[in-house]
Amino acid sequence: MKRVLSILVWLVVAVVGAGALGAIAIHRGEPLNAMWFVIAALCCYLVAFRLYSAFVAAKVLALDDTRATPAERHDDGRDFVPTNKWVLFGHHFAAIAGPGPLVGPTLAAQFGYLPGTLWLIAGAAFGGCVQDFVILFCSIRRDGKSLGQMAREEVSKRGGIIAQLAVLAIIIILLGVIALVVVNALRASPWATFTISMTLPIALLLGVYLRFLRPGRVVEASVIGFALVLFAVFAGRWVAEAPSWSHVFTLSGVPLALALIVYGYIASVLLAPRDYLISFIKAGAIFSLAAGILLVRPQVLMPPLTRFIDGTGPVFAGKIFPFCFITIACGAISGFHSLISSGTTPKMILREGQARFIGYGAMMLESFVGIMAMVAACAMTPGVYFAINSPAGIVGHTAEAAAATINGWGYPLDAQTMTHLARDVGEQTLLNRTGGAPSLAVGMAQIFSSTIGGGRLLGIWYHFAIMFEALFVLTVLDAGTRVGRFMIHEMGGRIWKPLARTSWLPAVLLCSAVIVGAWGYFLYQGVIDPLGGINSLWPLFGISNQLLAAVALVVATTILMKMGRLRWIWVTMIPMAALIIITMTASYQKIFSPNPRIGFLSGANELAAEISSGAVAAARVAETHRLMFNLRLDAAVTSVLALMILLLIIEAVVQWYGILSRREALLHESPYVRTRWAKDFSGAGRDLVVGEAIGDD
Repeated sequence: MKRVLSILVWLVVAVVGAGALGAIAIHRGEPLNAMWFVIAALCCYLVAFRLYSAFVAAKVLALDDTRATPAERHDDGRDFVPTNKWVLFGHHFAAIAGPGPLVGPTLAAQFGYLPGTLWLIAGAAFGGCVQDFVILFCSIRRDGKSLGQMAREEVSKRGGIIAQLAVLAIIIILLGVIALVVVNALRASPWATFTISMTLPIALLLGVYLRFLRPGRVVEASVIGFALVLFAVFAGRWVAEAPSWSHVFTLSGVPLALALIVYGYIASVLLAPRDYLISFIKAGAIFSLAAGILLVRPQVLMPPLTRFIDGTGPVFAGKIFPFCFITIACGAISGFHSLISSGTTPKMILREGQARFIGYGAMMLESFVGIMAMVAACAMTPGVYFAINSPAGIVGHTAEAAAATINGWGYPLDAQTMTHLARDVGEQTLLNRTGGAPSLAVGMAQIFSSTIGGGRLLGIWYHFAIMFEALFVLTVLDAGTRVGRFMIHEMGGRIWKPLARTSWLPAVLLCSAVIVGAWGYFLYQGVIDPLGGINSLWPLFGISNQLLAAVALVVATTILMKMGRLRWIWVTMIPMAALIIITMTASYQKIFSPNPRIGFLSGANELAAEISSGAVAAARVAETHRLMFNLRLDAAVTSVLALMILLLIIEAVVQWYGILSRREALLHESPYVRTRWAKDFSGAGRDLVVGEAIGDD
């Protein structure tokens, strides 16, 4: 009876989810209530976790809770630390949930709400969650080895080198692009710049409070920190309204970029104490946004499909396929996650069985964050959305010009609407604020203000949202720059051994300069781009990120073959093949497309033709030459990344042929060791581990 009831309950959940998805897909005419998105996403996620992840865990991976994990066998209290599954879930989610699931869906909303929503749900259930889950399992079985180490052992030594280079490339591009998102959000905004600048001394104060004044008083520090952050948001309005202070914090793109580069260098050398501050702000803002959507139930005003599915979009150029799928990377499937799933998480997990909850479940939660971002972006009127996200080179520099252009596209917009909206949120202008963060902040602020405060607090909520997004980015900037520095230490040490010494100050300074200089160059390139930088750099980020996901799935497929799971390799091979098709198509179009807004080379050639014809003013010739060089560099970077993945695939195919030819395949798993932990051990105390081992009779 209980089994029948369970089947009926899950059948109802599946039917409700299918009905909600159907409503989203076929609804036309009147605006759609955002509740349909929440219901569709939650039901699909629940069914996918209950059925598909259970199938992967039982049939494909055959998880074994009697097997001791690296946290048990190598427990050292530093790197290998047995951790409660709920605590580890929080750590893992905080590590994978960067700005991508917020910004990507916001940018992809230019196609309409339908393509991005379907990709977020289906891509996560069958691609992103599977990648995170399987790579976490593979790393657990190999003493917590990294993706590059697993590629070197299971594919080939050359495959390991390719994977390591791909990881470094994606880190550099990722950091440059997300830093550009912050610059575009803070540009000419004294309120936002002041608020963000205040978070560093607040974080330092909390560190001193917990370390020296009130050790262990986490709740007190959290309350104080939240109060100070709110004060900084309110104080930002006073700063913006005071002429003597306003000009100090009103910065253009280049000074902001230089400030971020200097900050990144300092954060790489010294540990930036920001992670504690962002942890509770991130959780609070995410759950507040979810609650706001449930309470307000906003109407989704963006149509399911816009006219820009033809590739002429103002936010970024390119058709739905492949550009929707690389624009929404984090939230659907992200190669960056494979670094976390083969990083700290496998060294802290208690049981193999928990890999399903942590690997599959945390990615599913991030996908839900992407759904909420899509709702917030599409809850704005389309005219306002395009006015905020379109560069001046397309819609013009004034509200009147933008309104005329956007009205011509068929999306009504009054120039006064943009003027009043900018005034209400405390900004000088909201026009041409490319990058996704400002428009998402407007959407979030409208949802929050509909719950608390109304229009009077719209500016407060807007700048709270900007701070929330910027802290997401700066935390990744801190951690990513240090990870990149350690990789350069390792790679440089092969050339000159002293560079491998992470405690030697000259090596630290030099390696920090290399990694910061690399992503700083991409940041500067985006800042001086007349189209806002996002048009060229976000697709480059998406391509590199998805290529890294293809690397992870190639490694996962190879390991499954060696484990004798040939019957089930479609679980990783299908998303791997889909990503290879998507990324190779996007790479080809970004390099060779004759459309100068899409193709890097055609864009450079168009600029060269303008110089030759005398259409470029003499004062801008040097800048135009620099833009040409940057576009050609982007083409070269894309070519190298695509070539590396093709080489890795060739290496893997050779391995696969050998396995299918019945040659002996060496599987580099750690030997089986039976766990000695009690069944109910939760990682809460070392004295609780003595007891009956799992599986003992």
